[in-house]
Amino acid sequence: MFRHHRTSMVLLLTLSLFGCEGARNNSSWSTAKPGEAIQPPLTTSDQNKVASSTAPSTTTPPAATATEGTSGRGVGPVDHVDVASLDAARAMKGAELFTTKCSACHKLDERYIGPALKDVTKRRTPEWICNQILNPENMIQQDPTAKALLAEYIAPMANQHLTRDEAESILAYFLQHDAAKDDHEDEAAESSEHSESKSH
Repeated sequence: MFRHHRTSMVLLLTLSLFGCEGARNNSSWSTAKPGEAIQPPLTTSDQNKVASSTAPSTTTPPAATATEGTSGRGVGPVDHVDVASLDAARAMKGAELFTTKCSACHKLDERYIGPALKDVTKRRTPEWICNQILNPENMIQQDPTAKALLAEYIAPMANQHLTRDEAESILAYFLQHDAAKDDHEDEAAESSEHSESKSH
């Protein structure tokens, strides 16, 4: 039993020291060309939906709301992200950064050491995503969603000491991935509907 405990401690220390660098990603691709806008960008109404879905329950006291970063943007330096400025070139840069900095702990389409990141742009605001990338230590201490993720996945997210530009590039990659996934699902649904109408 002691040997198993020691192995677990070594694993946790290794993850803490080396973070999420160096592993290969299961999905490092980019479909848009440099300079193309990422479609569809997250609109203000989409951001509001995400913010309201991550907002605290009404039982949380108002004082806790302000101190725990439950505004939907998380806790950190990012108050606003200009999603319209995130183009395909930024997404390509984000794909590279994701592969080198994040893929040791995260996969897009499956749970790994950390959560699967597919559809993260539908569950969280762009500001929350960037603050989680840039400020994971404070997020897991003050943001209820980040606290819940830590409780579920046990391993804290390592700070990769990225710049805001790099965090926004990773966000662009997530937006592009989620948009491409939606396009493929829409095409499959249309194809299925078309096949059914021919058979009737």
